Amino acid sequence: MHVLKVTGGSRLRGEVEVPGSKNAALAILSAVLLAEGPVVLHNVPDVSDIRDKLNLLQKLGAKVERSEDTLVVDCTEIVYHEADEESVRPIRTSFYILGPLLARVGKAKLPAPGGCKIGARPVDYHLKGLALMGAQIDLVRGCYEGRATELHGAEIYFDFPSAGATQHIMATATLARGVTVIQNAAIEPEVTTLAEFLNRMGARIEGAGTSVITIIGVEKLHGCEFRVPEDRLQAGTFLLAAAMTKGDITVTGVMPEHQTALVNKLREAGAEAFEGPDWVRVHSPGRLKGIRVKTMPYPGFPTDLQQLMAAVLGTADGSSVVEETIYESRIGHVPELNRMGAKMRLEGRSTVIDGVARLKGAVVEASDLRAGAALVLAGLAAEGETVVRNVHFIDRGYEDLEGCLSRLGADVVRMEATEWERTLTAPDANPI
Repeated sequence: MHVLKVTGGSRLRGEVEVPGSKNAALAILSAVLLAEGPVVLHNVPDVSDIRDKLNLLQKLGAKVERSEDTLVVDCTEIVYHEADEESVRPIRTSFYILGPLLARVGKAKLPAPGGCKIGARPVDYHLKGLALMGAQIDLVRGCYEGRATELHGAEIYFDFPSAGATQHIMATATLARGVTVIQNAAIEPEVTTLAEFLNRMGARIEGAGTSVITIIGVEKLHGCEFRVPEDRLQAGTFLLAAAMTKGDITVTGVMPEHQTALVNKLREAGAEAFEGPDWVRVHSPGRLKGIRVKTMPYPGFPTDLQQLMAAVLGTADGSSVVEETIYESRIGHVPELNRMGAKMRLEGRSTVIDGVARLKGAVVEASDLRAGAALVLAGLAAEGETVVRNVHFIDRGYEDLEGCLSRLGADVVRMEATEWERTLTAPDANPI
């Protein structure tokens, strides 16, 4: 187990290029089960969620090779249709292989999905869509058991534009007989990326990026070569780091339109933001002012940046309100930020923030992936040292976060938890 020791006070400056999108890569790594032939993926991030997903695919019979940021995955000979709980529990997107397995081999057995505990994330939309396509799925002693003699096209309406359900059903429908139409589909960039990948393998998908997606089933899909686009959430993290530290950071190799909601809110709070063809720059010359933020499905403010924005607004001048409309339990950062001197309270699904002039270093614990990143950002602006525990959550979605921040001027060190604990008992140790 590791901790991150963050010494605050430095204004972060410079350029950073983010790795490939973790969420897009995970969706693609569910869809590779549909292909007969090797798939070559470039710009794949080296994070624990990806490693767990590859381990799951290998247990199903896939052949996997990795060289730096390039993956070769061959699912031509899938020999198993059951996944064990140990492989499935770490990541929620393990559930997204249910449909592709049904499409390829006609049966599947998966334990209920895992992932960060950030609130209720029911799989009802997934199950409804698969059932309308002809699958029979039962929940037996905590496992989903599915059978499908032949999947067929269907018209599917989602009450909420779920990105996960849209990706799952869209991928499965590529091998279903006939035409499938998804109404009120999610329009997240990761949905569009998955559609591009599936079409590269021979699928026939139209409308991805709009609320209506049409999939014309084909007999089989083949291997292809594909580059995973940049991680828009990591890009947002570094832009928020600039605002947090009164710094000046340019994120390169990105699509600026993916950052529109975040950039507009930072401008509203008083930061300066600039955009180019493939870069976004945030400069925060002074203390920000309090604002209201409400998470919404894309293109609204992303729920994955809500906790980080709360950390930034914790030192803003005045009051702020951050309303979470998607995951009701995405609140683990609040008590930990308060340990650092923030003044935050929960009112329903909103976090009410009274900005303080300065945070103070403390020992804090990450409760999930984005909460961990929020605590690191808070540590960058705090007086003294902050130690962030449960770093394994951060490692789920950030590749070498401490290295990237250090190159921008931050003082962030990864340590073995036991090594850090020994420093506390040393005769000349300075308590945090």
